[in-house]
Amino acid sequence: MSWFKKILGKESKEKLDEGLEKSKTSLFDKISRAVVGKSKVDDEVLDDLEEVLISSDVGVETTIKIIRRIEERVERDKYVSTSELDLILREEIASLLSENNIEDTNGFSIPKKDLPYVIMVVGVNGVGKTTTIGKLASQFKSQGLKVVLGAADTFRAAAVDQLVIWSERAGVPIVKQAMGSDPASVAFDTIQSAVAQNADVVLIDTAGRLHNKINLMNELTKIKRVMQKVIPDAPHEVLLVLDGSTGQNAFEQAKQFTQATEVSSLAVTKLDGTAKGGVVIGISDQFQIPVKYIGVGEGINDLQAFNKMEFVDSFFKRNN
Repeated sequence: MSWFKKILGKESKEKLDEGLEKSKTSLFDKISRAVVGKSKVDDEVLDDLEEVLISSDVGVETTIKIIRRIEERVERDKYVSTSELDLILREEIASLLSENNIEDTNGFSIPKKDLPYVIMVVGVNGVGKTTTIGKLASQFKSQGLKVVLGAADTFRAAAVDQLVIWSERAGVPIVKQAMGSDPASVAFDTIQSAVAQNADVVLIDTAGRLHNKINLMNELTKIKRVMQKVIPDAPHEVLLVLDGSTGQNAFEQAKQFTQATEVSSLAVTKLDGTAKGGVVIGISDQFQIPVKYIGVGEGINDLQAFNKMEFVDSFFKRNN
């Protein structure tokens, strides 16, 4: 690894530590209250810890798995002190996520295949979907890739305008039509344009209203079908953007969208402004869909490729 890459990696990890500050401060405050006056991990501590994890938006099912693992460890080791709890939590959660057999994404690269590589981006309004597309475009471009954006969220005028601003910031072309146009028509034009330009990556924005599931499914299916007239296996990836600050609501959105379309990757945004960062652990475990990107700040470079070991390390790192 070059000196320059090491510096970038260090800066990225520091930004992750900083972005999770509210989440880990909240978590450790709760853990400290749960173990006050206790010297060893017993049933009462485990009951309190279960409540701590659920209230930190890790999710009920994932919390039960974590508590069960710690119970087994306590039983095996006979005596576990409360001072060891931070380390044990870190180890067991890292182990749980590793067992899901989901590989971390390789930075901001794309799979080697016939180009362009098409990513359809889905998610409700307000989660940071359009912003995530803009940041992704910037990151891909910085890797030397040629990117084209498609403004297929034609339901909301502000969505198209916002994506135009991001295309200008990132310095990449955008394909758009008038507000109210058929989203599938915009997607079709975008794919055609990307092929003509020999683009490497296409990012298609879609409508962010979570209307009833049947309508959502029909709309996304139509967009896919029309894109496949140009590239038979498009989209190669369906990226669902979730707002980490909404906690359990993010679980519900993930559930709705995975039922409506074949979501293949996740991006969790706004982690820097919330104490609900535990939602990443729960979503990563429960949906068995790779969390590829996390948002830890407002800057164009504050979208990071998700690395589960680094995330767990930052989440459970106490400040000295």
